[in-house]
Amino acid sequence: MRSRALGDILAVVTALGIIGCAPRTAPKERLTLGIGAQEIVVEVARTDKERETGLMGRRSLGAREGMIFVFERDDHLTFWMKNTPLALSIAFLSAEGKILEIQDMVPFSETIIRSRFSSRYALEMRRGAFDALGIVTGDGVIFPPGFH
Repeated sequence: MRSRALGDILAVVTALGIIGCAPRTAPKERLTLGIGAQEIVVEVARTDKERETGLMGRRSLGAREGMIFVFERDDHLTFWMKNTPLALSIAFLSAEGKILEIQDMVPFSETIIRSRFSSRYALEMRRGAFDALGIVTGDGVIFPPGFH
């Protein structure tokens, strides 16, 4: 009887860890970006760990939500969709915030997506969100004061 009770407790503790009591790995910094007449709220991925995790495991993202990946210098950036169930689009941005290109990405794909142009930032949103908001290549992103 005693071992069954212990087993039941372990099962509950394990289930709680799996269902959502595990520590959150997503970036905690959030800010609002302006793009044309639109505003979007983004999580900021600045560290290697935050950039590696990105939106992995995320099952939902609002129509005006996303994640911006911040890099220390301009480079041809590479991304993939490993462990990412959401269909996403990615915009690669210059250091000044100009959208250089937008590409669609396939859920769970391990195919590397590489920016055609040297970029400083990458902005991910739900697939179709850029189109729905009228955001196109050449638009400028307005960062909040002090952002870098």
